[in-house]
Amino acid sequence: MSTQEPLRTQERLVRSTQELLWERGYVGTSPKAILERAGVGQGSMYHHFSGKSELALAAIRRTAEELKQGAESCLGGPGTAYDRIAAYLLRERRVLRGCPIGRMTQDRDVVRSAELRQPLDELFGWLQGRIAEVLAEGQRRGELAAELDPAAGAAAVAAVVQGGYVLARAADDPAPFDAAVQGVLALLAAQCTPGTRTTG
Repeated sequence: MSTQEPLRTQERLVRSTQELLWERGYVGTSPKAILERAGVGQGSMYHHFSGKSELALAAIRRTAEELKQGAESCLGGPGTAYDRIAAYLLRERRVLRGCPIGRMTQDRDVVRSAELRQPLDELFGWLQGRIAEVLAEGQRRGELAAELDPAAGAAAVAAVVQGGYVLARAADDPAPFDAAVQGVLALLAAQCTPGTRTTG
């Protein structure tokens, strides 16, 4: 057997669990479904993971890290604070599938487990803190009004994204998500000093 085979098997298990958690949630994701999606036998799963909970934790951590990297590519990019927040809000998303991490917050088994909930808490905490940093940096550069509260602004941006997913899924239409994003961008644009807003 190739030395790469165990890594490939483990990767298939994690990837398959990521997909199934997004589609079905934690309760709806069975070990059998994971094995079928990954195309591996039961022995392979228990060789790498003690069970569903440990595998789900690895998948949730992976998803959270991928979302963090995607957000940072926008928030850490070039341009004004408004540009960077707009890039994050307007980035391509599979809106009608919902947020893969937000989906986990609707699972009672995940929320009740401190271990499974930790990556969610860490991601949302990081995201709000990072957005607040961008807004505060914009204030220091004179791009945004001094009266803006970066922490409150960051909370609003994060809430608009998660709430937008819920509204879009409820309507089976991405339009509510897009409207929510445009609404918060308009509010942020009103906080921009003359000549600093460049996109949106």
